[in-house]
Amino acid sequence: MICDTPSAASAAAGPASLSTTPPEGPEVEARKALMGLLARATLRELHAAIERFQPLPKLKDLRPPEVGLVMVQGRAGGDGGPFNLGEATVTRAAVHVEGGATGVSYLLGRAPERARAAAVLDALWQDPALRIAVDDAVRPVRRRLAAEATAQSAETEATKVNFFTMTRGED
Repeated sequence: MICDTPSAASAAAGPASLSTTPPEGPEVEARKALMGLLARATLRELHAAIERFQPLPKLKDLRPPEVGLVMVQGRAGGDGGPFNLGEATVTRAAVHVEGGATGVSYLLGRAPERARAAAVLDALWQDPALRIAVDDAVRPVRRRLAAEATAQSAETEATKVNFFTMTRGED
């Protein structure tokens, strides 16, 4: 059967091929968390994590690190209509481990080395045999980010005013 239009091809393929629902599950959520963690890691932390896996398997750059812009949208009041807030610089990279998975990374700023290193760790994490080792390798990043969040929370708490403890003067 020859199909001239995408809709004809989709109809011929059947309803199973029309799924646009992204995959879900604990593994997907764990990978999302890892990718978010890698995006916030420093170059030194990423290189230290990669050092644990030397010699690295053969890697192929599917998408060499490249810098570009994305439009950032905001919402008035958090629930209003979206509006274009401005542009943000991002760096992306994709690598393929020979005989293994494809790792990708997207991170804010101009950081080609960081993006490639994060993509390498993402690819290594997808190998079930290396998953625990990658999680152990990025544990220092997790600890640093938790400490920074705790410090930020304590700093914010110190400036908090509790109006319910103030006297109203209605004795």
